[in-house]
Amino acid sequence: MDATQSDTFFSMQNDPAEYLTDAAQRMVLYWDAMRQRGNQYLEHMAQLAPHVLQFDYELIMSGKDLPQPVNYGLVKIIPPEGTMVDETRRPFVVIDPRAGHGPGIGGFKADSEIGVALKAGHPCYFIGFLPMPEKGQTIETVMKAEAAFLERVIERHPEAAGRPVLIGNCQAGWAVMMLAATHPHLCGPIISAGAPLSYWAGVRGKNPMRYSGGLLGGSWLTALTSDLGNGLFDGAWLVQNFEGQNPANTLWSKQYNLYSKIDTEVPRYLGFERWWGGHVLLNDEEIQYIVDNLFVGNKLSTAGILSEEGVQIDLRTIRSPIICFCSKGDNITPPQQALGWIPDLYESVEDIVAAGQTIVYAVHEHIGHLGIFVAGSIATKEHQEFAHNIDFIDCLPPGLYEAVIEEVGSDAANPDLINADHISRFEARTPDDIRAMGGNTPEDERCFAAAERLSEVNLGLYRTLWQPFIRALGNDETAEWMRRMHPLRSGYEIFSDRNPLMAPLESAAKTVRENRKPVKTENVFWQWQSVFSDGIEESLDIYRQTIEDLSEKMFFGLYENPITQAMLGLRSSDDPIRPSPGHDPLHLAYVERRMEELRTSMDQGGPREAVIRSIIYIRMPDNAPDERGFAMLNRIQKLYASDITLDELKTLIREQLFMLLLDENRALETIPGLLKGYEDKGPQLLTLVQQVVTAKGALTKPLEKRLASVEKLFVSKKKK
Repeated sequence: MDATQSDTFFSMQNDPAEYLTDAAQRMVLYWDAMRQRGNQYLEHMAQLAPHVLQFDYELIMSGKDLPQPVNYGLVKIIPPEGTMVDETRRPFVVIDPRAGHGPGIGGFKADSEIGVALKAGHPCYFIGFLPMPEKGQTIETVMKAEAAFLERVIERHPEAAGRPVLIGNCQAGWAVMMLAATHPHLCGPIISAGAPLSYWAGVRGKNPMRYSGGLLGGSWLTALTSDLGNGLFDGAWLVQNFEGQNPANTLWSKQYNLYSKIDTEVPRYLGFERWWGGHVLLNDEEIQYIVDNLFVGNKLSTAGILSEEGVQIDLRTIRSPIICFCSKGDNITPPQQALGWIPDLYESVEDIVAAGQTIVYAVHEHIGHLGIFVAGSIATKEHQEFAHNIDFIDCLPPGLYEAVIEEVGSDAANPDLINADHISRFEARTPDDIRAMGGNTPEDERCFAAAERLSEVNLGLYRTLWQPFIRALGNDETAEWMRRMHPLRSGYEIFSDRNPLMAPLESAAKTVRENRKPVKTENVFWQWQSVFSDGIEESLDIYRQTIEDLSEKMFFGLYENPITQAMLGLRSSDDPIRPSPGHDPLHLAYVERRMEELRTSMDQGGPREAVIRSIIYIRMPDNAPDERGFAMLNRIQKLYASDITLDELKTLIREQLFMLLLDENRALETIPGLLKGYEDKGPQLLTLVQQVVTAKGALTKPLEKRLASVEKLFVSKKKK
């Protein structure tokens, strides 16, 4: 045996001992982390207002003091030391989902939605909630409370350029959209992140969570769970639904990641678990409203919900720009659910323009559901770009756009007009681009409609036959006992210091850290462990895929049956199951009146209208404005001390676009009239136009031709 073979032999001999020592130490440290997690859970839930905000704040308004009390509150985020905030800029208001967890995930760390808004210089507010709802609290009373909060924010910033920006994460996304539809005058741009706005939408073979309501027989189980909770629904059940979507992560990967990286992973793991385990409660009226109207019923995306006052909640009445951010890697809210409301409400982009809406969407390629609002990479790219360009987005003409965010290249034109390492452009799209992502066939829609009908039947039967009996047995003591026995809640408590068996772990972990001997990753047994872990994860993924395939087959096998559909009252016709809500005659009359007003006012205005109209005309074929043009426009505005406000600029851009769409030739012909009296400034004004339209880079031939035609309009008067 030579020296090399001897070294290899003895290395192999030492591999088992080194690995076993490391494995034993890791096991002790892992269970100590579980003990810390349990203690953290007990400490967190004992707080009066548990949250995971990493920013200091001051309470501005409590929902408990409103005429219809709710468990929500408004706080002002105190900027960290060194962060400069301009109180005259439009404020950001972040609202977290009340989907089982407690509040704060939008400000979970420095690189977060709140963090990037503060770094962009905006004052920031946060709307959070307490674990226990107020008696009689409903979704609509929460909406009214949030409207009152926004009124207070607006009062505190009278000089702000525009209404507050609203960020709604996950379940808060649809809540913000409903708020904006019922209180449009209070809302600025809306960022809906990972929000299920069209819950039936999807494609076969992927993300089958939308089938769960039909497979469980509808929302009767929601009512039963609330009755067993004595009128309260435990959010831990919602969290368990989320975890069930990815058993490989829930049952293995998350815990193995902690075990394999035990020397570095504990702080991050405990930080996340502090939020993930902070379960909250909902009133039975709240959760029933959500399930019946938004999930099983899917009524929001076709204006099928009526408020308590009988007002139709129609997303087309939102007057603020809407930014929908979603991801192909999101198995909770896939892009079809986040964006399906657009083709549900609008047949064409002309309908969107006629409604005066500006809709922007961004689709990430792979980030998961939680990553949409917690990942640092998302915060420093997408959310940062949204924050930096929010005024630009507010001034985008009506239409549908896709936000394309790219890294700034070394050859980028006018880099001084770009705020960060990325640049955003907004490419014009149509509802057909949303449809091309995949969706339901008319036959699929009938299946979901049948599931909704069955839900109504089963809920009615439950309320008639069983609910009185269940409610008679319920009381606060049994409800609290059932909540504590929930697997997710007890899983935290059982590994805390309340369990005497966990007592020796603290001192044992301290000894291990003092004598830590981590194994090298080259160790063959460590490598085998990694292979074993990969095998378990792959097996669980196969199990998940099998269950998902079976669920889909069961759903369509049951609800595609024409006899089932007939028994549930669905007609065998080609009529759409969810017809578009149609156009409001009053709105159509308003549009016609405004069109006539715009036609007659094309020759009214001055140099400002001429410049904006020319810029829009030149860049219209491009259909992809980016931030540099708006930045140049702002720079010119400041240079010439223009007193135009953001709202006035937004209105001006929209009016000039509509004029060009109504009658492009006449809109151009009237430009010289707008310059009457300013002929001597024609070249100077033309230079402004050229600076803005070329801010993105050199013009293409068609755009150069348009610029040349505009140049003639600006100099013609001077030559005479």
